[in-house]
Amino acid sequence: MSNNSNPIGLFDSGVGGLTVAHAISSLLPQERLIYYGDTAHLPYGDKSKKAIVSYSKGITDFLLDNNCKVILIACNSASSNAYEEVKKHAGNKAKILNVVDPVVDFVAESTDMKNVGLIGTKATINSNTYPDRIQSKNSSLIVNSLATPLFVPMIEEGFVFDDISNAIIRSYLSRNELKDIDSLILGCTHYPIIRNQISRYYNFDVNVIDTSRIVAEYIRDFLGDNDLLSTSRKGKDKFYVSDHTLYFDAIGRIFFNQSIDLEKKSIW
Repeated sequence: MSNNSNPIGLFDSGVGGLTVAHAISSLLPQERLIYYGDTAHLPYGDKSKKAIVSYSKGITDFLLDNNCKVILIACNSASSNAYEEVKKHAGNKAKILNVVDPVVDFVAESTDMKNVGLIGTKATINSNTYPDRIQSKNSSLIVNSLATPLFVPMIEEGFVFDDISNAIIRSYLSRNELKDIDSLILGCTHYPIIRNQISRYYNFDVNVIDTSRIVAEYIRDFLGDNDLLSTSRKGKDKFYVSDHTLYFDAIGRIFFNQSIDLEKKSIW
């Protein structure tokens, strides 16, 4: 049985899930987080479904061993390709959530979106998870998808807020697949790191959706609905990586305004 003071577990292929971790921490400061970034296997976006499922199950076991009451798959590639398998694997040991469903609901229920763009990794885009689920809930919405596979390695290598990243962003966003969109889903948890650059490309005329905030609000509501909210923090947040990268610590400091407690932990 879950204890309300038990931590929330999150995992991603790298630093991207820190966008969600920070949003959750800001919204729910009483909750303790355990984060696992599988930097040894990033990016997940160009891996097979079988590999993504295997990595996701292994990390889930690690988070279950750390008594997480809820595990959020804070990675769109894993959410799109491994959610059902991870949910079945965990059984009743913890609640398993993903980052796709909250965004799908938000977009499908919106009254001011008509032509929606979606960018993400190859694994996320090829799964068709977003357009299938959005259009099953709101058939009047047009969803145009584009794989943007260079964004994750670009961000992981620290190429943000510079000429290189701006050139890559411009190259992708100028393609016909995203022509005449009124809104853009950032279908990867890495992408909010470059959200301002993307908004600037569109001269702030396109609604670039803050997916990390949407997911954090969903987590808050889910914990409240299931009587799992913590009333007081017990212990510090913990951040694990499967392979140490200097940029992970740098991004962590940017989001959390302090050096994060980072530990290398290989679970394979």
